Amino acid sequence: MLARIDRIELVTTEPIQIIDITAAVRERIAAGELRDGLVTLISHHTTARLNLNEREERLQQDMVTFLKRLVPRDGDYGHNIAPVDDRDNAHAHLIGLFANASESIPVADGELLLGEWQSVFFVELDGPRPKRQVILQLLGRS
Repeated sequence: MLARIDRIELVTTEPIQIIDITAAVRERIAAGELRDGLVTLISHHTTARLNLNEREERLQQDMVTFLKRLVPRDGDYGHNIAPVDDRDNAHAHLIGLFANASESIPVADGELLLGEWQSVFFVELDGPRPKRQVILQLLGRS
C-alpha cells in the first residue's frame, strides 16, 4: 500500500486568480509512483480553494467576474474592522463558503480519472500572495 504526502507551491499575482494545476498534480502522481488509488488535494489556506472545471480562457474570466459580483471586496464586513493579518479579506472568506477546500480524484493506471473537459484549478481569493500551497495525499498501489 502506497501512502505519500506531497505539495504544490504557487505564487499568485491577482486578487482573484484561477490557476490550472492539472499538470503539476499529474507530475506528483508520476513521481509518487501511484498506479491505482486516490489523490486527495487540500488548499492549505482559508482564502484559496480548489475546483474541477473546464479550462477555457473566457470561461475562467467569467468565473472571476462572477466571484467579484457574488461577494464584492468593498462590502460592509465585520471581519475587516480588525483583520487578523492586516488584510481586508472578509470577501475572500465569504466566497470560500461556496467552494471546496479539497478535492479527491481517482487514479487508474497512473492517470487522473477526470472528465474530458475537466481540469484541476487552484482558486486564489485573496491575492496576490507570494506563497500558497496545495497538499496532496496519494493513496493506493504503486
